[in-house]
Amino acid sequence: MSTTAKHQVLIVGGGTAGITVAARLLRKGYTDVAIIEPSDKHYYQPLWTLVGGGQAKAASTERAESSVIPKGANWIHKAADSFDPDNNTVTCSDGSTYEYDVLVVAPGIQLDWQATDGLAGTLGKDGVSSNYRFDLAPKTWEFIRNTRSGTAVFTMPTGGVKCAGAGQKIAYLASDYWRRQGMLGDIDVHLVVPGPRIFGIPGIADSLDRVIADYGITLHTESELTAVDADARKVTVSAVGPSGSDTMLPYDVLHVVPRQSAPDWIKRSPLSTGDAAGYVEVDKYTLQQVHYPNVFALGDVASAPNAKTGAAVRKQAPVVVDNIDAVLDGRPLPGSYDGYSSCPIVTSSHDMLLAEFDYDLNLKPSFPGFDPVTPHRAYWYLKKYGLPFLYWNLMLKGLA
Repeated sequence: MSTTAKHQVLIVGGGTAGITVAARLLRKGYTDVAIIEPSDKHYYQPLWTLVGGGQAKAASTERAESSVIPKGANWIHKAADSFDPDNNTVTCSDGSTYEYDVLVVAPGIQLDWQATDGLAGTLGKDGVSSNYRFDLAPKTWEFIRNTRSGTAVFTMPTGGVKCAGAGQKIAYLASDYWRRQGMLGDIDVHLVVPGPRIFGIPGIADSLDRVIADYGITLHTESELTAVDADARKVTVSAVGPSGSDTMLPYDVLHVVPRQSAPDWIKRSPLSTGDAAGYVEVDKYTLQQVHYPNVFALGDVASAPNAKTGAAVRKQAPVVVDNIDAVLDGRPLPGSYDGYSSCPIVTSSHDMLLAEFDYDLNLKPSFPGFDPVTPHRAYWYLKKYGLPFLYWNLMLKGLA
């Protein structure tokens, strides 16, 4: 088999994780770094929650992919399609094949709209939306703005998703808007979550329970949306644990977080865990693929059991770069990732709770002096202004 080209470090994916690793490698002096990425656009997805809540414009979250490819990196403007890690090659959908010394896998996660009966066909109309798509986040705000009475349903699925807090954040932003408009008393708000509590850390769950009670939201725990009947404007909610119950809810506005999994071509690859989620199987501390020492994965596609957020990528990228160095030098791996992630949970149009934690759910606050389990006004400004600035100007340039 002839290869189209060979690169010292080949990165699959030009999203948050791929760009950050590439930028850090180039800053370390690497000169042969290539990124396989088919998209012309790069998105700052965490702001889509604020777009859906009427607090930001979608256009501010989109830039040309060419503008974020680090200077010195080789952009292979194609879609990766398969791996042959025994021969150190990646084949793209056009049949071209690229060889590598070290491979970094970071293509992100796929949204499985079809996994929920009746959902895909109704998105973007009749009150049904999702902030998980650039084109739909403005629709969320349109539907929230136009709802003056009735029933609003917000759902989160079982399984791993990127930004696990997104499904509850939009419920709070919508409720805050309806309250400010004097309409919250006329709207029956439901929040459907798969866990036994709204959050996995008790102190944060207690705080969010107070937010939920304050808005008068009905919380359905250990439950999941399993079907949407657009004609009847009803959803089927099914129990996924002992505190859950099977029920039907009417809706005037419905916000859905879709089920998610590794991209299908990753699931089929020898790098996958082989289960339904199909993530790239890595050591959770070193982020090295468990069978192929010259392969690493980070970001949403990796099997590490951290919360899938951009904040996790920010801590994973330096570990991956240090460990790539070691593999190429034949040294033991020095880098270790502790599972750090952060979940900025917007609770109103002016307050935010910043949940920061590691694999063991220990709180890891970055800002001493702020109670890490309660919402603060200052954090809201961090979410709207500080974090996007950090992302575009520091993180994607390998500086943070």
